[in-house]
Amino acid sequence: MIDWDRISELRAEIGPDDFREVVALFLQEVDEEIAVLRAAPPEDELEARLHYLKGSALNLGFADFSRLCQDGERAAAQGLHARIDLGAILECFDASKAAFLERMEARPPP
Repeated sequence: MIDWDRISELRAEIGPDDFREVVALFLQEVDEEIAVLRAAPPEDELEARLHYLKGSALNLGFADFSRLCQDGERAAAQGLHARIDLGAILECFDASKAAFLERMEARPPP
């Protein structure tokens, strides 16, 4: 679900203070996009929104969420909006975020 190696890598690259800022910004921006998805945006916006979420998720190690966003992005690009499972994408984000925050609280990456 979470690529903890990526998280450790990112934290080592940018340092603990900047890492905290990146996490806070990521969660704020992604939460805003998730709110839009929950409200069921117009189909013509899905590809761009899922593309943004995919990239953001990859940067912070939300591997499964990123994969689902990529699948949805591809379907939207092909006009196959009915194949996009927004429910699964939202559930995966919620579970990934909870797992991430729980682990970060209990045991931040080195």
